[in-house]
Amino acid sequence: MPDAVMQQKRITMSWPIDNTKLERVRAMMKERDISALVCRAPDNVVYLTNYWGMKGYDAVVFPQQGEPTLITLEPQQKDADRNSWTRDIRLFDGYHPSDPRPPQFRAFDLALDVLKTRGLTDKVAVELNMGTQSSDRMVGEPTTFTQNYFDSFRKVCGEVVDSTPLLNEARAIKTAQEIERMKIANELAALAMDYTREHMKPGMKESEVGGMYEGFVHGLGVGYQGKVEMARAFTLVWSGKGIATFTATGDRPIQEHEPTLFEIWVCADGYWTDLTKNACPGDLTLEYNKLLDLLLKVFHEGVGFARDGASFPELDKLIRARISEGGYAGQPSHPICHGVGARAHEYPYAHQAGTGTIRKGMVLAIEPGIYWPGGGGLRLEDNFWITDTGSEKMCTYPDDFRLAGK
Repeated sequence: MPDAVMQQKRITMSWPIDNTKLERVRAMMKERDISALVCRAPDNVVYLTNYWGMKGYDAVVFPQQGEPTLITLEPQQKDADRNSWTRDIRLFDGYHPSDPRPPQFRAFDLALDVLKTRGLTDKVAVELNMGTQSSDRMVGEPTTFTQNYFDSFRKVCGEVVDSTPLLNEARAIKTAQEIERMKIANELAALAMDYTREHMKPGMKESEVGGMYEGFVHGLGVGYQGKVEMARAFTLVWSGKGIATFTATGDRPIQEHEPTLFEIWVCADGYWTDLTKNACPGDLTLEYNKLLDLLLKVFHEGVGFARDGASFPELDKLIRARISEGGYAGQPSHPICHGVGARAHEYPYAHQAGTGTIRKGMVLAIEPGIYWPGGGGLRLEDNFWITDTGSEKMCTYPDDFRLAGK
């Protein structure tokens, strides 16, 4: 393909500016008298600029009024020009002969310079309280904050506050564009699940099957429908007695009559899924059929409860109570509901000790699970978009995996 044609094809992959969410953020900033947000977490940079950086040194200065400024490594200029919603892009060198400091210090300097020259130093919000952050586009190694980063803002700003509560609130309600992007990620996840289910065989290693899934997403997803520039998948795969929680994929063999569980995160240009899907090469044992029937009943009741105005703590109580009534008190050991978006795990979370109300526009991962002592069990998980009338399931692969391929 000629270079000019390829360049045009790639340009069309960028998403148009999502003014709905950016104006929501600005309105929240105005309510709090915040002059500017300065964000470095890759998911927040994606959220505010549409740019998913290769290395986590990038930053965005997002003012209450006016053009945002994207700060990025010089080698990434073409990527930033193509994808960023802002035209004000400031570049810094990975190495500079007259400045021996690591590159992130030059990013700090640019951010501070933008704040000072634009008169945005009255009240600045930075990420003071991040529980998790997504990885950058290149590696699964988040670049975290150091003390001198925070201190640098306190030296030049009248007041420094935490941006996390504002961004949590803004990000919890998805725009139409965000839903479209998450549907693409879920579509890739379902296609990969169908492919892997068809090609996995008893006796294969869990790691082989996980690699098959991840390779399919990356291979098909890059350039998918002319809308996706980078797609990656991350999986945990467990089969039979290997099914547990918070354990790594191993070299255990795929079982013929017991489920293989896939804990799945698919990311398409910075927007994620969080899913748990299952497959079985043969007919399920009677024991697993009974467990799946119980878990599907609990799952569907929980999904039906998850409507606009419902309580997050009560959703947690309901699912855990139904699992207990089924004979599995204390299950599961992990949360049963959380938000999904520019991270696979993001605000809000459903906890009995917490608060919060489910709201229209949220996308929630609902994930009841039951695990047997000594190994084995099941988890079901899908992403649900909360609508006027209830919720919309975002992944087409069936939660009752006995129906897959039929």
